[in-house]
Amino acid sequence: MMSEDRSAGATPAAGVPAAGAVLQLLNRESAILGFNRRVLAQARRGDVPLLERLRYITIVSSNLDEFFEVRFADYVEASRTPRTGVTAADVRALSAEAHALIDEQYRVFNEEVVPALQSRGLTVLSHAERNPAQREWVARFFEQQVRPLLMPVGLDPSHPFPQVANKSLNFICRLEGRDAFGRENLIAIIKVPRALPRVIRLPEALSGGKQAYVLLTSVIRAHLGELFPGRKAESFSQFRVTRDSDLDVDEDEVTNLRQALRTGLSTRHYGQAIRLEVVATCPEELAQFLLTQFGLPQDALYRVNGNVNLGRLTQLIDQAVADELRFPPFEPAWPKALLAPGRTMFDTLRQGDVLLHHPFESFEPVVQFLRDAVHDPDVLAIKQTIYRTGAQSVLMELLIEAARRGKEVMCVVELKARFDEEANINWAERLEAVGAQVVYGIVGLKTHAKLLLVTRREGKKLQRYVHLSTGNYNPRTARLYTDVGFLTADPGLTQDADAVFLQLASQVKLKAPRHLVTAPFGLHRRLLAHIHQVGQAAAAGRPARIVAKLNALTDPALIHALVAANQAGAQIDLIVRGACMLPPGVAGLTERIRVRSVVGRFLEHTRVLYFRWGESEDDEVLYLSSADWMTRNMLGRIELAWPVRDAALRQRVIDECLVPYLHDTLDAWTQRPDGQYRRVAEQGISAQQALMRRYAADKE
Repeated sequence: MMSEDRSAGATPAAGVPAAGAVLQLLNRESAILGFNRRVLAQARRGDVPLLERLRYITIVSSNLDEFFEVRFADYVEASRTPRTGVTAADVRALSAEAHALIDEQYRVFNEEVVPALQSRGLTVLSHAERNPAQREWVARFFEQQVRPLLMPVGLDPSHPFPQVANKSLNFICRLEGRDAFGRENLIAIIKVPRALPRVIRLPEALSGGKQAYVLLTSVIRAHLGELFPGRKAESFSQFRVTRDSDLDVDEDEVTNLRQALRTGLSTRHYGQAIRLEVVATCPEELAQFLLTQFGLPQDALYRVNGNVNLGRLTQLIDQAVADELRFPPFEPAWPKALLAPGRTMFDTLRQGDVLLHHPFESFEPVVQFLRDAVHDPDVLAIKQTIYRTGAQSVLMELLIEAARRGKEVMCVVELKARFDEEANINWAERLEAVGAQVVYGIVGLKTHAKLLLVTRREGKKLQRYVHLSTGNYNPRTARLYTDVGFLTADPGLTQDADAVFLQLASQVKLKAPRHLVTAPFGLHRRLLAHIHQVGQAAAAGRPARIVAKLNALTDPALIHALVAANQAGAQIDLIVRGACMLPPGVAGLTERIRVRSVVGRFLEHTRVLYFRWGESEDDEVLYLSSADWMTRNMLGRIELAWPVRDAALRQRVIDECLVPYLHDTLDAWTQRPDGQYRRVAEQGISAQQALMRRYAADKE
């Protein structure tokens, strides 16, 4: 049971809203940038190991790349359509926020993280900082490893401005003198191959007892003149362009989605330009030339104080020999429920459900579940959804092996999982090559639900087993993201899971599942009904409570339902990692709603939904879900939510996934009515650290 949380900091009772008061929702894109500000704040924490602080900086770079490729690109497009309500002024305001965040990112990197790294013997040397021996080594490296792969292009009518791929590293130079043909072609472009390492470690003999590195951009810059014999590079700059990278495929107009997407992948790198990054010292003349070439406004120019892609510094983190500057290793625990020797996963599940809390518990039981199914001669069929599994996957190899062994294998492969399209296409082709049945879900809907169903012959009957999850079938990210997996032989859930697969394959109309709740059919309505139910209980003076742990809250209907329940007197706590468009604490509208975000060592990814509308245990329900509270998830995707009906497991989810996060004072941020976030404290309790300690103790 979820206790009433009346701890210090609880909001006062709601007043009567002013007549006609309307809640102004927060801007979604601004909220996404706000999340990245919270991630960047991790890079400033003295209690975070130094290389991990650098890693948070690289994560912000990666996040912002996707923000510009997808969100900002859509926002710009929306501003061109009056009915969207997005104006050119809105785009400029969002751009200003992005500029400020990126400026702060480079300030933290240059003024805080770099000096701290130097104090610990890790240094990145510029050309000016390198001694003669180091310069000689860099010159040889350039001549042997770099120069053979560079091909400068001098621009003139027969050498037009080249195609510049999305997020690729390039140099622009303004040259003095004449070329070999006596002409004054002033501008040259140098495309840097992606195959070249961006961070190069100097030999120990040249490093004076330190770990010294040079950046590829510094190597090229130091030897730029050698690329233009007889001429001088008068001025130059690195540059990088970010493009709209959303694949635009009209599913109603194509006959083969896989083939259409593979064709689209070949042109993705050359979509509409959205952002131009240059170094801070880039001459204005060159910056304006590039803006013109890419058709970009002045706001799209980002001058950065350093390398144009800090994300590539993950190579430094990987190369550094300094374990003391990383998080201490954490080995997930093996679930207690699976410790019995000599038992298969099927034996265990016949005795009861198993809950897996990643990354605190190992993902290996999921792999073992599938491995047992592949090698068990009594297993007849395996069905699985595939969203993000990675380019290398033991699970996919097991499915391929199952098909080779003659089992009926059916996979629902989501080809439109953004930036995983190519990997998923490749897996689909390999699965089909060994006889597996592969479908791509429903036209117009992404299949985001996570389920794995095994059918086994046991005596004269067929027994089903299912794994449901809030996260992806990716063992690597299962060590980095918090998620909950659920293994069961419950006949109701397994029958519903089979019906979901039948519908995804045959597209027939079926009765609504009895236990699973699916989008786009019933999940949205079910959530709205539960919120209304809680509001009614509050109005009647009964206990009324909602606690939801999500990655994002942007669906207007769900937001307004929460507001109505709040006005009726319900206490609502929202633990939202990323974008939240609901402003809490607004007088007369959201006074009983609290919003917090937790940013720690692991990426919070679990979706847990708790509703209470009375005194008895029958007056509460807890769901695990694959879906965030976004309109796209509710109406534009295949999603799942399922109730945890076992009382002990339900209490465990509450005790591990909700309560610790409501009391976190170290990694938590609280949202204010204006959408800004305030760190709860810089010391105290970390939910993630507490769970790590709990599971480490269980292993002893």
